[in-house]
Amino acid sequence: MAKNYYETLGVDKNATQDDIKKAYRTLVKKYHPDLHPGDAAAAEKFKEINEANEVLSDEKRRKEYDFQQEHPNMGGFGGGAGGAGFSGFSDFGDIFGDIFGGFGGGRRQQQTKVKGEDITIEISLSFLDAAKGCVREVVYNRNEPCKACSGTGAKGGTAYKTCEKCGGTGQVVYTSSNGFFRSQTVRPCPDCGGTGKKILEACPDCKGKGYTRAATKVSLNIPAGADTGSYLRKAGFGEASASGGPAGDLIVVIKVEPSKIFRRKNFDLYVSVPISIKTAALGGKVKVPLIDETMDYAIPEGTQSGKVFFVRGKGIKTPRGTGDLYIETVVEVPTKLTKAQKSALTELDEETDIKQCPKMKQYSDNMQSMYGKNPY
Repeated sequence: MAKNYYETLGVDKNATQDDIKKAYRTLVKKYHPDLHPGDAAAAEKFKEINEANEVLSDEKRRKEYDFQQEHPNMGGFGGGAGGAGFSGFSDFGDIFGDIFGGFGGGRRQQQTKVKGEDITIEISLSFLDAAKGCVREVVYNRNEPCKACSGTGAKGGTAYKTCEKCGGTGQVVYTSSNGFFRSQTVRPCPDCGGTGKKILEACPDCKGKGYTRAATKVSLNIPAGADTGSYLRKAGFGEASASGGPAGDLIVVIKVEPSKIFRRKNFDLYVSVPISIKTAALGGKVKVPLIDETMDYAIPEGTQSGKVFFVRGKGIKTPRGTGDLYIETVVEVPTKLTKAQKSALTELDEETDIKQCPKMKQYSDNMQSMYGKNPY
């Protein structure tokens, strides 16, 4: 049976794309490799989550998958990351050939070429590189197709013959009968291991394996707005296939380092800006950092510590849209004052009417109501 991708993500079959996206993000954060170092089970779960999301987040592949789930005997789903998906039948002869063992003149079985394993690696990005996008080169080890034999395992890429048992298809059909009906089971050929070929002389470079272990360098274009848990897929940069099929994919999981200035939520930016008592009381302009520059922002008079101001369109800019900026003011109280400064503050406090301080006024009224006396 095919994997149940809906169960993997913990969503209903009728889930919307937003439901799928939300479930995926939650599970990625829960099973991210950083949280489970050396945990093979968590790593496998992380891979399964990515595989399920690859299929269900693509409407076309999701329909193919749903069809296969409803008709499990009509062929497998290409599934996983990079799978070809359900291709259907070319004519009615194929249907009768598959079900009744050749009554309709079934098609010739194709050679089994299994895709190579995917490779998952993690890279760290600075906050700004992730926000703005960047190009990164990574080097990793993998089994890559042998250049000397073009991945065949045979010397010169030609020193092999067609397997007699399967006729070069890589598959053997086993038939069983039950009265009028016949059923067929297709399995990889035991003589050639599903390749359809028998090597006459092994390639000296790869010793007949069809691949060699080597360091691979690949350039990655990181899009603007990348975040921790998001990933890139490079088709064909995974492990080489052992049966002459396509190589697996490289999955690059991104980890974003925290910023000393910004916090982010999706594409929105949050920044805390310290302001003086004078600016809080009288108002004034302050410098606010952005991704590529700074901007002047006018703080109104009477601003309280913790007040948040909103600026549209000044967050992270991506091809999918631009976030917003949230500015939180933090009133900075000086800790070392001269006698003159202390005297000035004392005089200001004595001359300030409590009615000019709304929070102090509310506090005073509450105390008066509860205890029958004013604390001020």
